[in-house]
Amino acid sequence: MTQEERLQKAIELFREAYRRQMEGDLEGAIERYQRSIALQPTAEAHTFLGWTYSFQGRLEEAIAECKEAIAVDPDFGNPYNDIGSYLIKLERPDEAIPWLEAAIKAARYDPRHYPHCNLGQIYWAKGLLAKAREEFECALELAPDYEFARAALAAIGKQLN
Repeated sequence: MTQEERLQKAIELFREAYRRQMEGDLEGAIERYQRSIALQPTAEAHTFLGWTYSFQGRLEEAIAECKEAIAVDPDFGNPYNDIGSYLIKLERPDEAIPWLEAAIKAARYDPRHYPHCNLGQIYWAKGLLAKAREEFECALELAPDYEFARAALAAIGKQLN
């Protein structure tokens, strides 16, 4: 198989994995993401494999896949945010902060408002309301229609008054 054929097959497997993931066939998705990675490792395939693991509550494995994604492409921001999100779920918010900050700075990342909201949640939980407000405001600058950030800002505003 040529390199181009390997790449095309890896893309095909990635798309099939994503379709299965969205349909709830997590085991089928995992198997296809792994086959895609075996043919052509990509940051996207590692990140989405991690995301699938997170659906199963396998957060440490999800974090490991995101670290693999970063090793493949350090400019891809999604795995940084995902690690931060998984660490929040694991009740390790202080560990999440540098990962979320890295997501904000990543050259290739969409949607950019998520790490701001995740940081906002951490700061809010810590009682750092001004910092939390600042993060949610940044999120709304990037995604003006994001209702979660708007509602968080309103709630923080009530706390500050």
